[in-house]
Amino acid sequence: MDTMLGARLQTQQNERSRHHGQETSLWSSGFGMKLEAVTPFLGKYRPFVGRCCQTCTPKSWESHFHRSIMDLGFCDVILVKEENTRFRGWLVRRLCYFLWSMEQHIPHCPDVPQKIMESPKVQSIISGRAPGGAGEGQLPSHVKKEVQRILDHIQAPPRPLLLRLFSWVLLRFLNCLFLNVQLHKGHMKMVHKASQAGSPLVFLSTHKSLLDGILLPFVLLAQGLGVLRVAWDPHTCSPALRALLRKLGALFLPPEASLSLDSSEGVLARAVVHVAIEQLLVSRQPLLIFLEEPPGVRGPRLSALGQAWLGVVVQAVQAGLVPDAVLVPVAVTYDLVPDALPDIHHASTPLGLWTGVLGILRSLRKCWGCRHRACVRVHLAQPFSLQEYTINARSCWGSRQTLEQLLQPIVLGQWTAVPDTEKEQEWTPVTGPLLALKEEDQLLVKRLSRHILNASVASSAVMSTAIMATLLLFKHQKGVFLSQLLGEFSWLTEETLLRGFDVGFSGQLQCLVQHTLSLLRAHVVLLRVHQGDLVVVPRPGPGLTHLAHLSAELLPAFLSEAVGACAVRGLLAGRVPPERHWELQGVELLSQKELYRQILLLLHLLPQDLLLLQPCQSSYCYCQEVLDRLIQCGLLVAEETPGSHLACDTGRQCLSAKLLWKPSGDFTDSDSDDFEEAEGRYFRLSQQSRCPDFFLFLCRLLSPLLKAFAQAAAFLCQGQLPDTELGYLEQLFQFLQATAQEEGFFECVDPKLATSAIWTFRDLGVLQQKSSPAGPMLHLSPTFASRDNQEKLEQFIRQFICN
Repeated sequence: MDTMLGARLQTQQNERSRHHGQETSLWSSGFGMKLEAVTPFLGKYRPFVGRCCQTCTPKSWESHFHRSIMDLGFCDVILVKEENTRFRGWLVRRLCYFLWSMEQHIPHCPDVPQKIMESPKVQSIISGRAPGGAGEGQLPSHVKKEVQRILDHIQAPPRPLLLRLFSWVLLRFLNCLFLNVQLHKGHMKMVHKASQAGSPLVFLSTHKSLLDGILLPFVLLAQGLGVLRVAWDPHTCSPALRALLRKLGALFLPPEASLSLDSSEGVLARAVVHVAIEQLLVSRQPLLIFLEEPPGVRGPRLSALGQAWLGVVVQAVQAGLVPDAVLVPVAVTYDLVPDALPDIHHASTPLGLWTGVLGILRSLRKCWGCRHRACVRVHLAQPFSLQEYTINARSCWGSRQTLEQLLQPIVLGQWTAVPDTEKEQEWTPVTGPLLALKEEDQLLVKRLSRHILNASVASSAVMSTAIMATLLLFKHQKGVFLSQLLGEFSWLTEETLLRGFDVGFSGQLQCLVQHTLSLLRAHVVLLRVHQGDLVVVPRPGPGLTHLAHLSAELLPAFLSEAVGACAVRGLLAGRVPPERHWELQGVELLSQKELYRQILLLLHLLPQDLLLLQPCQSSYCYCQEVLDRLIQCGLLVAEETPGSHLACDTGRQCLSAKLLWKPSGDFTDSDSDDFEEAEGRYFRLSQQSRCPDFFLFLCRLLSPLLKAFAQAAAFLCQGQLPDTELGYLEQLFQFLQATAQEEGFFECVDPKLATSAIWTFRDLGVLQQKSSPAGPMLHLSPTFASRDNQEKLEQFIRQFICN
């Protein structure tokens, strides 16, 4: 964001009122130190993020990417000036928002309901339901009304005038709410070029805020892609709000579509949905599907509704109604997610029209006169062909076992070897539209969904608040001098860029840190010291929970190293006491075989929704990636042992009968990676001065989740079972809150972490779900009814936690 702290911030600083006089003096005392005004990481290196998978879509990898794309820079979508209109003059400068919205191209789609009604698929089902099998022209009026009712629930013809007025109002609202909304012009150029090939565009996005469903259509309409059809979750909106959104281009899945496969109402509803999407793709209208659950939902990360819509698109392409569809992973990142709507909206309560208006007014009131507003970055990853992915998609999930089969014997000490297979863990339920597909098509949709969500997360830029929250929570929870924080902010930013992740900010270091701390002013305390410096201290208590939520946005950039560091911590836990110094821990030799085993154990324990491994990548291949990352960042150093092959020896070795990489699908030369040689490789912890702190930092990135799991294991002897899943979740969450008050671990007080712990324990065989007259109930399994086995589970989890 080259303009983030440019003209707009300068204008805002000139308009400071007397109310902020005390805060201004405090900042001036803190930044009055003799610090060099540097601009690190700016203009030196900005990685291209969001490349499509070269294994599954090699042609798209080459055709939809150009080296000149990165030279185009960013644009502020909501910065509309006189130059954005066809007119010039004094009056135009005051009406440029309105003129700009009136000039947006909105294509007209006539006779869409009639085409859906006359489609062969709908006609065949209607004829079968008509008395006597009447054909077309003899259909009863009540059958036609039923089809029209289902169609009216799904969509409505867009109203051009309403869309233009809404765009004008939304443009003013976004300018009041955010400092800017950034979009990379090179990414947009890729999407425009992909749309010129003639295939319809399907955008598949993450879901960070309820505002995403309004912000993304506005951004893409402003970039000339037309009216974006958005697949909304009907449970998040009231009937009045659904009626308004349908006129703005929203799509809603009718409730009859989720009925059983043998239900006549469900068959008709699914047929109407399929034909509606087919007509949309044929007319080349862009479609937006959210692959993540709406914010606030305590469920799986991957959306069941998103998979259902994606399954309809896949079936339309496979049926040949459209030759191909171009899939575009999308992500939206915020400095701070707008919190006015979450204050009045809960996942179990639909958002009403007037409730939404009240939330908007509260947001505007909160931002009125505010000098520091958040920034937004919209990310469009590299498009790829759905047809190509369908042909080339390959999965390493051929041999799979449940978590209970993989991990429970090792937790109880019955086995030592990790089975050579993948973990089976599917938390996302399968809805009616997806069940109607063939089994192989269902697997294809699941793999494709995880593949795209992985690409969306990888293309998401890390915002300044995520970097600041990570530093304050995992490195300086007791406080840090501002002068030191400036250097570490720059260090962590450069480390993020070097790992191939982009950042959503730019500017002078002092201004960036000032802007970020101002956004986090409700969660940090600034203390002035006599030396003219400032001490930044995170607010104790629930403020740490909010910092942990922000820091989770940085975890994907360091996930491989964090998994490796926690695995090394678990390997050393059985050898070296935790209180021993780093120098003494570095004496221990770590074999590659032991490292692989420990990494695999942690990978099996961590939820699949957190790892988001690509379906074309096996866990064994990921183990090698983790080990490579630890070596690249300098934490591990190869150690030559007597009688072993030198690490630089590239001579051909005798292949063993069992290759370590056999299940990984790696077709590269494996002569030097056989199982026998892997046993002879050893590593030590590096003795560089920076390594101990960096090692602890990586371990602590996973500490909120692992601590929540450990607390859930300790709660097994106190929980009241049997109970419903929701009831046991409330019990566990109250226990996490009480423990946080005593021990100060507020970063793990999160309902989503508690939900992940319960579902992981259910997969592990610790908790069992049984039917009862009152509904499904959770029971403690007989195996873990003994306190001894409960302690073994807690000890197994705590070995990966570094205090």
